[in-house]
Amino acid sequence: MTVAPSEPPEPSGSRPEARTAAGRLRGSREAGVAVFRGIPFAEPPVGALRFAAPQPVRGWGEVRKAVSYGPPPPQSGQFGMDALAQDAPGDDWLTVNVWSPEPTPGAGLPVMVWIQGGAYVFGMSGLPEYDGGRLARDGDVVVVTFNYRVGIEGFGQIEGAPPNRGLLDQVAALEWVRDNVRAFGGDPERVTVFGQSAGGGSIAALLAMDRAAGLFRRAIAQSVQGTFFSPDLASDITAACAAELGLRATVTDLSGVSPHQLPAAADAVSATMDQWAERWGRPAHKTIPFSPVVDGDILPTTPWQALSDGAGRDVELLVGHTRDEHRLFTAITGLLGEVSEEQAAAALRFLAPSPDGARRYRDVFPSAGPDRLYELVHSDWLFRMPSLHLAQAQTAAGGRTHVYELAWTAPGMGGALGACHGLDVPLVFGNLDRGRPAMLIGETPSPEAEALSARMRAAWTSFAAHGDPGWPAYDPERRRVQIFDTRPVVTAYPEEASRLIWQDHAFPVLPLIDR
Repeated sequence: MTVAPSEPPEPSGSRPEARTAAGRLRGSREAGVAVFRGIPFAEPPVGALRFAAPQPVRGWGEVRKAVSYGPPPPQSGQFGMDALAQDAPGDDWLTVNVWSPEPTPGAGLPVMVWIQGGAYVFGMSGLPEYDGGRLARDGDVVVVTFNYRVGIEGFGQIEGAPPNRGLLDQVAALEWVRDNVRAFGGDPERVTVFGQSAGGGSIAALLAMDRAAGLFRRAIAQSVQGTFFSPDLASDITAACAAELGLRATVTDLSGVSPHQLPAAADAVSATMDQWAERWGRPAHKTIPFSPVVDGDILPTTPWQALSDGAGRDVELLVGHTRDEHRLFTAITGLLGEVSEEQAAAALRFLAPSPDGARRYRDVFPSAGPDRLYELVHSDWLFRMPSLHLAQAQTAAGGRTHVYELAWTAPGMGGALGACHGLDVPLVFGNLDRGRPAMLIGETPSPEAEALSARMRAAWTSFAAHGDPGWPAYDPERRRVQIFDTRPVVTAYPEEASRLIWQDHAFPVLPLIDR
């Protein structure tokens, strides 16, 4: 597990301190920024609190060191994330981290709260690409990151437990920010949430949740993951995961299982999800075992319906996606340049909008071969069109929205990945040579990459501070968006062909298919 970078020892009196509602903290200074890591925002969700909604954290008496990230919640084995979690033992999963250029109460700085992605099955705030130091220093903002429960712990539909526990963790973290960020120089009335992939989908969900109302003023949703499950679908998938252990999906059965065993059971189900396609539908085709559940209470309806009805109308929204969202996943599965006509046809049949979406893709993109069609329909269904439709729903209800597309080709793998999913994360944080992003950008970032990163950081922090990222708001007639490339330009939405194919699709709740 990544820990705080080492620095020369400081006299204890020079280390930054902050007083929170639960007690005093002592952090560290790194490159001119005060940093506080591993601050509990809720009690550890284990033992009697396993699968419960997050509970208020108990206070502490003496000054608490806040120099190391807290242990992450249990993780899927994808990309070796389970090993990272097990290398950082402990059950204090629900912690926040704060970077502040001016940790003085009353400084009134804008606050940016990051929600990481990971397909709702992995994700931890301690990864080096999420270090908030550069964003905080260059943008003069307070940056907050945090852990939330993922996989079965956070999103499994378990009898006797509240649904959407991962979303409830996010609400609890935002409540902590509201109650404590002033001590770090932040203004609780100027909070912006920003997140990518499942983090973008989480932000879409938060916009629809009464429990999150008033906890943030602005939202930046990057590559919104558009999957939202019905309770029946979520219950059926969770039951299959529990059955891998010979158990039922109940609090009574699962609370005795080691937390790190549950992700392994879910991974086993994920490995055979294609066999469940006739029962689980699109999530099985795309291997998505967990997503937020539209339960009618914690999450009353889908984000697109909620925004169309006026929920979050007063929240200023910045939303966008990358041009080649699915290219990275195609490469990971070994299909880059190898997609067969049968695989493309299956993707169009499963994912394109009914009733004639598959035909329309072939008509609108007549020269596209199997690789291009496969990538287009995956990118559109999972990220591009959910992001665009979120903007359109907010705009239609009278809210203010700015839209962007990242079109810069990542230099990694000789440019074969294009402007792929996740490329925006290192550009926004400015961490171009740390952790996983090095695969996309290269070990030595080019001046072009640095310049693009500076532009995106400036846009994000300006939006957080003033509600203006530097380009016009989206409107349904002109549909102007910011294209981030070597030479940025404001132009009409560039994926017009896909927009027309999907314009009547509502992104409904994904159901359990009765067979």
